[in-house]
Amino acid sequence: MSLPVFDAGPDYLETYFPQDAFPKYGWSSLPSNFPAEAWTTETTHRDGQQGGLPFTTKQSVEVYQILCDFTGKSGAIRQAEFFVYRAQDLSALRAIQEKYAGGAPIEPTTWIRASTTDVALIKKLGIAESGLLASMSDYHVFHKFRPAGRRSAASNYLDAVKMTLDAGIRPRLHLEDATRAAPAFLAGFVEAVIEVASDYPPALCPKFRVCDTLGLGLPYDDIPLPRSVPKLIQEFFRIGVQSQNLEFHPHNDTGLVLANSLAAIRAGCSAINGTCLGKGERTGNAPLELILLHLMGMGYFGAEHPEFRVLNRLVDLYADLAQPISEKYPLYGRDAHRTRAGIHADGLNKFWPMYAPFNVPFLIGRPLEVSLTKDSGLAGLIFVVNQQLHRQLDKNDPALQEANHWMMQEFAGGRQTAIEWEEISRFFSGIGDHRAA
Repeated sequence: MSLPVFDAGPDYLETYFPQDAFPKYGWSSLPSNFPAEAWTTETTHRDGQQGGLPFTTKQSVEVYQILCDFTGKSGAIRQAEFFVYRAQDLSALRAIQEKYAGGAPIEPTTWIRASTTDVALIKKLGIAESGLLASMSDYHVFHKFRPAGRRSAASNYLDAVKMTLDAGIRPRLHLEDATRAAPAFLAGFVEAVIEVASDYPPALCPKFRVCDTLGLGLPYDDIPLPRSVPKLIQEFFRIGVQSQNLEFHPHNDTGLVLANSLAAIRAGCSAINGTCLGKGERTGNAPLELILLHLMGMGYFGAEHPEFRVLNRLVDLYADLAQPISEKYPLYGRDAHRTRAGIHADGLNKFWPMYAPFNVPFLIGRPLEVSLTKDSGLAGLIFVVNQQLHRQLDKNDPALQEANHWMMQEFAGGRQTAIEWEEISRFFSGIGDHRAA
């Protein structure tokens, strides 16, 4: 007990937890393959719609505008991809192309299968880049196509790549199910694409999207290919693909979508493809807002960072579409910043950073909240009164004690639901400005 550290004042570790910013990584040294730039691309209008988002053309454009307002000048989201098979999707694409031509920051691209039939659909759309779905695992190439087999699949894919290049469109190969693909076949196909493209201008240099289609990748470099996400990224470097031409597209089937995305960045991949708020097929896509929170913590974007408060508009839009995010969804869920525990409420009353990961109201535009339950105690009531009336009452205040007594009687009588402010505001009718509340 004689150690001087016991008598020191508080150290809030502000190098890592700055007062009005997201937490910083505080690297002692950067990972060896850390990309000079990192960003995201989004697939809300493609994978999000496949996952159940029921967009009209107007709603597609509205989502695009929200994402543009979110990314601003930061370069945090650089591209969006669109289907081309329905008139409704083409209508949205054309409207968004007009916005991009007018200065909107997110470039619209398209998504097709790697077939010459599909390439014909995009040749006259005026797009500079398109994704081409090229299934890679033997689960696909031996059971999806006729004739089956790797040679047949690769030949069809390469015909589509050449046709795309001939049209002056940059191909972005979506290597489906890469984390279950035979490593030699995956590498051989990528090398073949690079060879086909070698006779075309540098502006058409292919991109490669590494798809963890069923969330089976792992974020570790001490397991073998193809499941190791870091080793997959390194394999592309070995072949000669540059960091800026690599994307990672994970799904969350096994709960590792964020870990795998960050592992891909650390291994040298510049871009993560996903959706804001994680909407997508089955368990969803990479949640871009969480990816970007961590990229900012890693030191990317600097002063020109995305505006996270904007995404509250997307939360509301999804609720209007009967596709709400879960109540406990990180950052934006209804209960993401809500406590029901009296000990946590007491901490919020005394020093709010004690139970907040960062300045939530300032950075996210959502309040810290307490629900009045059988577990929230007098401290929870004090917090709610202060939040509603902007008055910090002493725990012995008669109005506070009377309201707390009434609440305890409610719960003792078997009530299970939280008590709302409207039910107890009458106890505080002579305190604060109820109109302002």
